[in-house]
Order: sequence, then C-alpha cells, then structure tokens
Amino acid sequence: MSILSIRNSDFVDEFGRTLMLRGINLAGSSKIPSRPHLPTHIRDGFFNHREVSFVGRPFPLDEADEHFARLKKWGFTFLRFLITWEAIEHAGPGMYDDEYIHYVHAILEKAHSYGIRVFIDPHQDVWSRFTGGDGAPGWTLELAGMDLRYLQETGAAIVHALHGDPFPRMIWPTNAHKLAAATMFALFFAGNDLAPKTFMEGEPAQEFLQRHYIAAMRRLAHALRDQPNVVGFDTMNEPVRGYIGIEDLNECCGRPRLGDFPTPLEAMVLASGIPLEVGVWDFKLSGNRKIASRLINPKGQRLWREGFECIWRSNGVWDIGPTGQPRLLRPFHFHQVNGRTLNFNQDYFQPFANRFAREIREEIPQAIIFIETEPSTPAPHWGKEDAPRIVYAPHWYDAYTLVFKHYSSWVAGDFHTGKPVFTPWAIERSFREQLARFKHEAKEHLGGAPVFIGEFGIPFDLNNRRAFRNGDFSAQSKAMDRSMRAIEANLLSGALWNYTPDNTNQHGDQWNGEDFSIFSRDQQTDPEDIHSGGRALDAVLRPYPVATAGKPVYLRFDRKKKRMEYHFEHDPTINAPTELFIPSFQYPSGIRVEAPAGQTRYFPEDQRLEYSPAEPGGIHRIIIFPA
Repeated sequence: MSILSIRNSDFVDEFGRTLMLRGINLAGSSKIPSRPHLPTHIRDGFFNHREVSFVGRPFPLDEADEHFARLKKWGFTFLRFLITWEAIEHAGPGMYDDEYIHYVHAILEKAHSYGIRVFIDPHQDVWSRFTGGDGAPGWTLELAGMDLRYLQETGAAIVHALHGDPFPRMIWPTNAHKLAAATMFALFFAGNDLAPKTFMEGEPAQEFLQRHYIAAMRRLAHALRDQPNVVGFDTMNEPVRGYIGIEDLNECCGRPRLGDFPTPLEAMVLASGIPLEVGVWDFKLSGNRKIASRLINPKGQRLWREGFECIWRSNGVWDIGPTGQPRLLRPFHFHQVNGRTLNFNQDYFQPFANRFAREIREEIPQAIIFIETEPSTPAPHWGKEDAPRIVYAPHWYDAYTLVFKHYSSWVAGDFHTGKPVFTPWAIERSFREQLARFKHEAKEHLGGAPVFIGEFGIPFDLNNRRAFRNGDFSAQSKAMDRSMRAIEANLLSGALWNYTPDNTNQHGDQWNGEDFSIFSRDQQTDPEDIHSGGRALDAVLRPYPVATAGKPVYLRFDRKKKRMEYHFEHDPTINAPTELFIPSFQYPSGIRVEAPAGQTRYFPEDQRLEYSPAEPGGIHRIIIFPA
C-alpha cells in the first residue's frame, strides 16, 4: 500500500504520482444498533437508547474477509467508514463503549491486510435516530429537555419507528427544518449566540455538545493512531444549520417541503402543547406546493419534560400574550446577532471544523481532515490561519432519480438548484457542470484543496422495485453509468453510497426506506461467486487510473463497448509507472491495449496494468478494449 498525501490540489503517493481514489461508503446500516437489531422501522426497544451496541457494524469480524475480499476485487480500496457519536457514547455523557472502539480497531486492521485505506466519517443525518435520522445519542435531546416519546405527536420530528410503514419516500430530510433537529443544531453550532440562557449540566449548551462530540471522536482517534491505513477524519456528515440564519420565523423555511411542514413559530407553539393547523406540502417535478392543512397535536401534548420550558421561549424568542395567544417577540432572532447577519458555514461551521481538526491531530498528527458543509451550499472561505491539509468532500446526487426513485434518460435534476433538466445531452452537460462547481469552490474558497466526492450513488428500488421482481437492473445500470461518467469527466475521486452487507429487498439499507447498496444478500444466488449479490455491476465496476505519473487530462469509459480511454500529461521527474485498475468482471478474457507512445505490462491476477512512456514528457494516451 503506497503512502497517501496531499500536494496542491491532488492526492499523491510517495513517488509523486497523482492518485485517483475510487471509494465506497461502508455501510448504510452502520447508522443503527446491532444489539438489539434496530432497523428504523422497528418500534420495540426504540426508546432504550442507553442500552444498545453497535459492535458488528458494518459487519461481524468473522465476515470481514468475505466483504473486504469483494471490495478489493471490485476496486474499492478507499473507504469512507461510517461511525456515529451514538455508537461511541450512547450510555451517557462521558460513558464510552470501549468494546465498540476495540471492534472498530480490529475491523480496520483487517482492512489494512487487504490494502484498503479508510477515513473515518462521524455520520449523522438530521441529528439523531430519535429525530428521524442517526448520529447523536438520545441523551442529547433529553438534556435539552425533550421527551423522546412525543417527538412525532408534537410535530417536532417524523420518525420511521413512530410513523410506521409505509414511510413516505424521502420525507426524512424534512426533519432538518422541524423543531427537534433544528433546535439541536442551533444549540450545537450557535448556542452561545442564540440560546445564551440554555445550559446542559451547568455548562453552556454549545460548549457541552461540541466538547462531548469531539471528545468521543478523539477517543476513537486515540485507539486508531497506530493504524497506518487510517488517513484521516471527516468533521461531520452533512452538517445542518437548523434555525441558524432563518429570516422570519413566521415563514416556512427549507426544502424540500413534504408532508406536515410547520413554520418555526408554529413548531415552537406545537411543542409547547398548543394544537395548530399546519400546512401539508407535496413535492413534484414542477416544484413544491401546499396542498392542504392538518391539525397537529390535537391532544395538546407537551414535548418538554417536566421542569423544562421551550428553549426558544426561555431565550425570549416568543411568548404567550395576555389573551392566551402565542406572540412572536423576535422574528429575526436567528438571522442577526448584534446587527450582524449570520452565515452558518462561515460563522459557525468553520470554527467548529478548525477545533475538530486541532483536537483530532493531537491524537493523529498526520490526519487529513475532510470537510463538507450543508448540502448544496458553498464551502466557507478558508484562510492561512485555518487548519491545513484539508480535503473538500461535498456530496452529489442525481436529484431527480434520488427524490422520485425513478430513472428517465430524458429527465434529471440539478442537485444545487433543485430545478429539472431535460434531454440526454443537456443532462450529461448539467451533471458535468454540477460536479465542476465543486472544483471551482475548492480553488476559490479553500485554497485549491483536493476534492473528494464523499457521497454519490443511485437508489436501487427504482420504479416501484420492479427489478426485485423481474431481475432486470438495466434502469439502475443506466442511472449509475450516467453519474459515473460525470465523475470521470471531472477526473474526480469519490466514494459511492454505499455497500451495506445486510441489505434486503424488503428493507433496503435498514434505514428510513433507503436502498442504495451495490450489494444485497437477496441478489446473491451463488455465495462461491465473489460477484454474486452485486447490483448493476456493469456500470459500477469500471477501469480507472489508480496512480498517474503526471497530470490526468481525460477519462471516459463506455460500458457497452467496454472501452476505456485515458490521457495524461507525463511528468518526467516521476520514476514510477502509471497504474490502472482493470476489473476482471469487465474483461474476463483479458484486454487489448493501444498505447502508441509507451510500453504496457498487464497483471491479470492483480487486475492491474502498468504503463511506461517510451519518451519522457508529453501527452500520453491509453485505450483499453476487451481481448
């Protein structure tokens, strides 16, 4: 395994070769406990959040050889390895699950034996399992005064275990704008400014939450400091601004708006036990629109535990007027502080990311820090005083296929704007431009940091799960190929979302009805065949340049013809060959190579091709065909 480091805007090895990292997220079900097994649709045991274990996520140690051998065979030698804050510190503040930490160490040690690098992803979605996502321990909400049993009844969250099946398609992201998650993120990132009267165990809420989160990650980093294949840490998966920056609490905020969607003030009033009619929204290709109203919390249940008041009422945002009606006292409370307009990424995420980097590097000095901001928002401006050796790791999806779980060659979406794109030619161009935007941001905002797409992928339960009934995954292959071509056109490294070892056709990745795994036991017909269980592998498993002795210029793979063309500008100071991954799945009978300006050596047992220029310098072209 070669050394990985950063130089200018590239990942490089010890020879100075440019590395293209073809990675995958491991695993979708790492968001949920293993003991007891608690996929998000199960209510029994849901509230016993202090008595869980994540040992065995992503898979039991005795299954590690099977899965790492498959990932290595498929060319996924760089893992975005999911862990959660809850997995480390579920029992209570400062109470760490060292059994889980030891398990993670053992799993990553096994990954090293397969030549697989990893970076740790402290994963969260909309704060916690108890607010409809994953990540933070349940006790964080309890210390804020919330009673977990009434999160859904009071409109503070929509939770799979409490709602039941069928869980509405892609409704879980709306929790980012509901009271529970929006409050917790406001406390975590900006509690000192926005909730100065709120304390946890005698400590300001912001300091308490950030200190415990980072301490938990440091605990894991300390245990992994001897693992040479652990190259770094992400700061936090998809951080959310919550209420930070909202201009008017009387207006709906955030997108997509789907299902019950109270305004921030309505959400605060509902959580205080006052029934209200709120807007019900739908999301279609033409956009968001309000379609109805519905009475929420008709029984007048309070979210706040005995002895606690609404955090925002306590901090002077709203109150009950003389006539018993709620009244908004500070409509712009979250938008401006002391006359300063708030910017989440710049004012709050950036200081947090610097603190995180500083403390992780006290455990692993050489750690690379991967940063990602709220999806579809620009990166913060990074200066010389900010943490060095960072990687920009934004997420990107084919928005139309993601939201509607439908593939069309003629319709797609812009992940940044949410607007539709029509015709195959326009979609191809739009996808290239959407991804190129990240490279531009890295150059303009982050001093030319390398870009690594932390998540991209497609749902496999497309078209009402038709492929699970007829075995035809051609729509999934087309959707995946379209995304992969955009990644390759921009010469980007990235990690597919995802590989879930316990994926099933019925419950997908075991979390909120999502089904993105490129592997499923339910598609595995021959356990002796390492490829069996793979989905859309004709689009997923692609040749690519692993290490380039120079600067990559052009890459394209035609999955139907199985033709790969790669151009690069050779650097004569590099004394090592260019290496390409050649998946045997695509080329079972071997390959034909056109490389007019150099010599090649093919090692089929290692799925590797080496290229050495006949003359130094210049642009070199390599074309690969089936034999």
